[in-house]
Amino acid sequence: MTYYLKLLLILGVLIPSFAISQQKAKDTIKVFYLGGQSNMDGYGYNSDLPPSLNKEFKDVFIFHGNSVPDEQENGGLGKWETLKPGHGTDFTLNSDKNKLSNRFGIELSFAKKLQELYPNQKFAFIKYSRGGTSIDTLAAGPFGSWDVDYKGTNGINQYDHFLTTLQTALSTNDIDGDGKEDLLIPSGILWMQGESDAAYTEQIANNYYNHLKRLMDLMRANFHSDDLPVVIGKISDSWNDKDGKVWDYGELVQYAQEKYVKTDKNAAIVRSTRYYKYSDRWHYDSEGYIDLGEKFAEAIFHLQKK
Repeated sequence: MTYYLKLLLILGVLIPSFAISQQKAKDTIKVFYLGGQSNMDGYGYNSDLPPSLNKEFKDVFIFHGNSVPDEQENGGLGKWETLKPGHGTDFTLNSDKNKLSNRFGIELSFAKKLQELYPNQKFAFIKYSRGGTSIDTLAAGPFGSWDVDYKGTNGINQYDHFLTTLQTALSTNDIDGDGKEDLLIPSGILWMQGESDAAYTEQIANNYYNHLKRLMDLMRANFHSDDLPVVIGKISDSWNDKDGKVWDYGELVQYAQEKYVKTDKNAAIVRSTRYYKYSDRWHYDSEGYIDLGEKFAEAIFHLQKK
């Protein structure tokens, strides 16, 4: 299926749902999409959370799409619930029930900082990410890719799972369960990804800018907002490998990320990742994820003030 056809199909579902919400809505809820690979999944440990984050967040809701490999169906299915710890790696959906893990990602500190920046505002997070995934199909390995032109065997990949996540999440008119229809306001895309595109060849890394721009443009279009704020996390390297570097072409992907935010007036980048400590070769420690969520919120806030 071409990306143009995919775009038309999803817009045919989403645009009417937004229009209906605008006519009948009682609650206004800012909606953010959280996507990417494993450092968006989140490898922080719930046991490391301070009391201010180790709780259920009032007026913050999350739809966490079920993560599956390319070619598999049922990716992106999920259920709205109030945000709490457990939406990191190993989160799963079992029999239409969210199964929380002992890990967290950026969502908790992102929510806390948003509540400080936007008092008395309700928030909704739509999360679909998958560890190891690339944008370029040539770098997908066994993990999968977000390539919108993916053919494969049945044509289903991570971009399709994103579309399913979005469609399923936005098909609910009352996500907070208070009996009132909700006005869902698309408010931003958070993207933490690029390491896998930096791991294979120089050509793949050099193509990252074009792939990132195209993917973000299409994600914005699926939210029916061409100028929707986008914040990306700058990839970093633990230098925990036999030759010192984990991502051979990391600098090229970093350059592409900087180029993207420089050439897009509604995009920003979080650079504090360069200072984070790691819990293994690939993933930040708990403190890193807490800081990353706060930095994403601050970047969104500044973009929306422009």
